[in-house]
Amino acid sequence: MDVAPRDGLGRRGFLRVACAAVVGSVAACAPGSREASAPASPTSSPASTTAARKPAQERLLPGDPDWRARRRGPDEAIEGYSDRASVLPGETFGLHVSTTEGRYRITAYRMGWYGGTLARRVWRSGWMRGRDQGRGRLVGDTRTVRAGWRRSLNVSTEGWPEGAYLLRLDTERGHQRYVPLVVRSASGAGRTVLVHATPTWQAYNRWGGYSLYYGEDGRYESRSLAVSFERPYDRTGMEKFLIHERPVVALAERLGLPLAYTTGGDLEAGDDVLTGAAAVIFLGHDEYWTPGVRRTVTEARDAGANLAFLGANTCYRRVRMEEDGRLVVCYKTAVDRDPLVRTRPSLATTDFRAAPKADPESSLVGVYYDGYPVDAPFVVHEPGHWLFAGTGVRRGDAFPHLVGVEYDRVNTNVPTPRPLQILAHSPVTCVGRPSFADAAYYTVQSGAGVFASGTMRWAETLMAGTRDLPRAHGIGARTRAFVTTATTNLLKGFAEGPAAERLPTPDDNVRRTYRA
Repeated sequence: MDVAPRDGLGRRGFLRVACAAVVGSVAACAPGSREASAPASPTSSPASTTAARKPAQERLLPGDPDWRARRRGPDEAIEGYSDRASVLPGETFGLHVSTTEGRYRITAYRMGWYGGTLARRVWRSGWMRGRDQGRGRLVGDTRTVRAGWRRSLNVSTEGWPEGAYLLRLDTERGHQRYVPLVVRSASGAGRTVLVHATPTWQAYNRWGGYSLYYGEDGRYESRSLAVSFERPYDRTGMEKFLIHERPVVALAERLGLPLAYTTGGDLEAGDDVLTGAAAVIFLGHDEYWTPGVRRTVTEARDAGANLAFLGANTCYRRVRMEEDGRLVVCYKTAVDRDPLVRTRPSLATTDFRAAPKADPESSLVGVYYDGYPVDAPFVVHEPGHWLFAGTGVRRGDAFPHLVGVEYDRVNTNVPTPRPLQILAHSPVTCVGRPSFADAAYYTVQSGAGVFASGTMRWAETLMAGTRDLPRAHGIGARTRAFVTTATTNLLKGFAEGPAAERLPTPDDNVRRTYRA
């Protein structure tokens, strides 16, 4: 959720098959080595001695129920960060760890389904001597926090399957933290590509007292104008993966779909992972995009890749990635201070819909970000749509609390693809202003289908009310089953290539719905 004040309001695949509804929930869900000189080998743990398996084999392996971090402890007890947000299988990355305790070790867990266990251990280090490396420093006019820690060890991912990982840091006294890592795919041809929103994780990360929303004094005006990956994640930064992305990963792996994994940073870096992809899934809260990512995703759509946006407020902020992708720059309302605002205005870092180069997100997503905060029922508008097959819904059926905390709507005053069908049309009141939240679906000439949920809570509802998300806004089992079935239909339908070649085309109901 976007808690700051609002400032203003490539390539792809084929195959086929009809979608089927599957009801269900994603839930239940070395002694004293010297720190900076101990390379970590994947053979350090019996869990990683087997060569990387194909995804179809990987998903059938037993998981490890001990993956959850249960005891956080003081902030300085143990923290860490990786020098790379993602790596290709077999590549090495560096870990930077600081702890006030004597020894620690690291365990790598691959996130997935694993029979409901949700993670599998693939590697564990030996016990290593700890070092307190301080609390970081504030750098430059952009108020950027950098930890500046020495590298503690190198880790090889030889034998690690592609996927999303949590590296858990454990001290001898039992204090724990996570460091996220994506072992990305070199190719997504014929597969469903899951995109992890690493720039958005970092935008909200307030480690060291600063994020793109707040300064150390809690004011928007003293926020960072650029945030660095060279620091650990605080609770909010990690929530972007744990709450808004992990539930979709678990369901997609449970279904046994051919999957590929990447990050927003890798799409900006020019990876060809979307070439030939069947579908591209933006998992939850994916707010911060570069113009380059937007071009790449648009090209993928226009080459036949289906797109799904399982959140709200997607592609809202225009950012730059600097320092080889380790720095996220976004001046927002201070865009006049951006060094590129006059020389390269298309790269000026503000909202996509704002000057100097306005390009509203709706032309790609289909819906337009409309506000925060709301808490409202999700109201079904087109129960006969293939997305809702097997749910048993009727027109007007409502699912409490599913719309929130941010939402999107169809707005024909801005660029909007047509034909477009509004699937859910939910009355909301945002700061006293009546409006609607819309879930929508459209297709393009390439045959690609594009779905937008219109609510930030879609992805997290897949685990709402379970052990891993027990207090999810009061969302109950009925809503969880509905969203799970609809998302299953979506993932299966989109995995088979251009949706318009097999599934009904949109019944453009925008004028009827809004009477405009």
